[in-house]
Amino acid sequence: MPQDLFVMIKTHYNTFTRAEKHIADYILSSARDVLYMSITELANACDVGDTSVFRFCRHLGKNGYQDFKVDLAQAVSETSTMPILTSCIVDQSDSADVMIQKVLNNNIAVLRETYQLIDPATLAKTTQWLSEAERICFFGVGASSASALEANNRFLRVCHKTECILDARMQMMRASLMAKNDVAILFSYSGATKETVAIAKAALDAGAHTICISRFAHSPLAELCDLLYLCGGNDGPLQSGSLSVKTSQLLLMEVLFIAYCQANPERCDRNRLLTSTVLQRDKL
Repeated sequence: MPQDLFVMIKTHYNTFTRAEKHIADYILSSARDVLYMSITELANACDVGDTSVFRFCRHLGKNGYQDFKVDLAQAVSETSTMPILTSCIVDQSDSADVMIQKVLNNNIAVLRETYQLIDPATLAKTTQWLSEAERICFFGVGASSASALEANNRFLRVCHKTECILDARMQMMRASLMAKNDVAILFSYSGATKETVAIAKAALDAGAHTICISRFAHSPLAELCDLLYLCGGNDGPLQSGSLSVKTSQLLLMEVLFIAYCQANPERCDRNRLLTSTVLQRDKL
């Protein structure tokens, strides 16, 4: 699933220099205008040098500015055929109707972006690890702990080997006692949460496989873990810790859950029947 240029810019944003961030911000806000700009015109609009624009293009893996503009034209064309939207960032002055529309727009954009970032090869390797694991542990600190707990609850319906601990220090202890072929799945929007990075190191030292679900392709956690899933979503000033970020994380977990069920149909069907029966009996 190829990433469009806008998705690539967002996932690499935290690795840009200050000048490159100026360029990225301008492109994301005025992409159609950039299509008709020379490299010098774009540099002047961003108050940077031509060299900074060239380095920005190379940072994204492009051969040069013209190669970058080809991908930009494709991204703009694909965006124009989608039923979105102007800004997704909620402003203090927005009316209720505008605020609601922006929240909806943001969730649609986040889910679409997350879909584009899923790598089938990574999904296949993850499914293999989950199927062979003796223990699957979900980790998350702060707001990400809610995603870890929800993921554990989802898998618990069909799998007896999942675990989620909410206290950060206990997570550290649990990670240190993981074994070879166990799987640690770590949630962190920034990929830089100190406790989560330490938990990942403990799991790796114990011999476990580590999978990171984060926003940025280059972060301490992403570079440490064996596999990386990138989630969409950018928090605005009034949307810090927004549910759209959790929605993207949970979309990824639903994909992993269904892939696991497809790979282990008999086991999952049997366990789903057992858990459903118990729940129905409890209602009586």
